[in-house]
Amino acid sequence: MRIIHTMLRVGDLDRSLAFYVDTLGMTLFRREEYPAGRFTLAFVGFGSEASSVVIELTHNWDISAYDRGNGYGHIALGVTDAYAACEALAAKGARIIRPAGPMSNASPDRDDIEVIAFIEDPDGYRVELIETS
Repeated sequence: MRIIHTMLRVGDLDRSLAFYVDTLGMTLFRREEYPAGRFTLAFVGFGSEASSVVIELTHNWDISAYDRGNGYGHIALGVTDAYAACEALAAKGARIIRPAGPMSNASPDRDDIEVIAFIEDPDGYRVELIETS
């Protein structure tokens, strides 16, 4: 078994695609219209859809906003330099929620403290950037 995708409901598909494709640099693998059900699906991600986990953006035509509730956490993306990623994403209009910096709850005796940042997509979903080596 493997994880294939995670689905997010979005209020404006074009706005969300601009964020995930243009701002984050993901690939739009496919877009499927379901007129009888009044919804559209768009699958985005990095790498190949056949071998990588992707995000399914679901747009229900008659709904423009959702209540995210308090159970959702975030999507995490690995980046080589969180500081540079934040700078580049901010220049593209991304909303930086937490600037890049050391993880604040890390134990001070650890020598492998992660550098993280958080941005937010147009629907308020959080995306964590984790600096990887």
